[in-house]
Amino acid sequence: MKNGIVSGRADNFIVSFVKRAIVCMLTAVLLSGSVSDTVYATETTKKQLEEAKKAKQQSQSELEGTKDDIAEMNEEKSSLQGQLNNLNTQLSEVSSNIEQLEEQIDDKETDIENTLMELDAARAKEEEQYASMKKRIQFMYEKQDNLLIGTLFGSTGSFANFLNQKGYFEQLAAYDRRMFNEYMQTRQYIEEKEATLEEEKDQLEEYKVKEQAEQSRVSGLVNQTSGSIKQYANDISDAEAKAKALEDQIKAQEADIKNLEAKLAEEMRLSKLAKSSTWRNISEVSFAEGDRALLANLIYCEAGSEPYEGKVAVGAVVINRVLSSVYPDTVVGVIYQNKQFSPVGSGRLALALANDQATSSCYQAADEAMKGYSNVGNCVYFRTPVPGLSGINIGGHVFY
Repeated sequence: MKNGIVSGRADNFIVSFVKRAIVCMLTAVLLSGSVSDTVYATETTKKQLEEAKKAKQQSQSELEGTKDDIAEMNEEKSSLQGQLNNLNTQLSEVSSNIEQLEEQIDDKETDIENTLMELDAARAKEEEQYASMKKRIQFMYEKQDNLLIGTLFGSTGSFANFLNQKGYFEQLAAYDRRMFNEYMQTRQYIEEKEATLEEEKDQLEEYKVKEQAEQSRVSGLVNQTSGSIKQYANDISDAEAKAKALEDQIKAQEADIKNLEAKLAEEMRLSKLAKSSTWRNISEVSFAEGDRALLANLIYCEAGSEPYEGKVAVGAVVINRVLSSVYPDTVVGVIYQNKQFSPVGSGRLALALANDQATSSCYQAADEAMKGYSNVGNCVYFRTPVPGLSGINIGGHVFY
């Protein structure tokens, strides 16, 4: 009887051993396979930190370049301001010259006005003299024969009276010559005044041309230089605003780097703490309905294009957290813990769950992880590799 019992136990042991051997062989075959889907790289803290530092360096370089531009523009603006000051000095001289020219113009306009008045008076006098001479000459030519005969034959008395009459004619002729000379002098005076008037008008025009030339001699350069200074001022203002924005951006980046460094340090602390913390046995975990689909779809989002080992490793990280006393003790609690898995925050996990996008290999990896199998030991974090981070490298991820 005992031999029968021993024999039965031996048979059971052999069967059990064979079954375990078959499972190991199947597991080895499965682990050697790979599945490729769309790449979904995990954006975790260390990568974010490196990217934040690079962004800060870029902003700092851009800020330094902007400050150099501001310095150059300020130098150019100072140079233009010096030119403007010099031009303003010249403009003051021009203003003084214009004042003198305006006084000369006023005086010349007064001279022209007086000349016109004198010319009008001379022309009136000329017309009066001309009319008087015309009447006298007309009268003399019309009456000269009668006057001469009457004087010669009509006079009575001595020869002396005749001579007196002769003297009268001579005086009359002298008067006419004098009146004619005065008329000619008036004509000459008018011609001179007209010539003077033309000269004064020419001088007035010359003064006005000089005034215009004085006004435009510097004002064009002043306007151009002022415009350049204004443009530089606007450019400097824009550059200073850009520099201020960059400084604010750098401050924000520095704060972000500080937060990411603190977050990374906390992650590393939790990772070490998790390894040294109390761990439950997988048999102590009660999985809820839907945990399998939730874990499989998370694996799909995080490692859909990774080899099968990478899928199993992602599932193992989730289960390791469930087993550790440092993290929530349910699959739902671990996956939806704040800011732990990027597909949760981005909405990709919700979309995957809605359409159950997880592949059969993702479900198979979830099943292995939920049975307690881990190919990454007690690792509770994973990410795409970055310099300085050591861990277990599987596919495109490092587990730590």
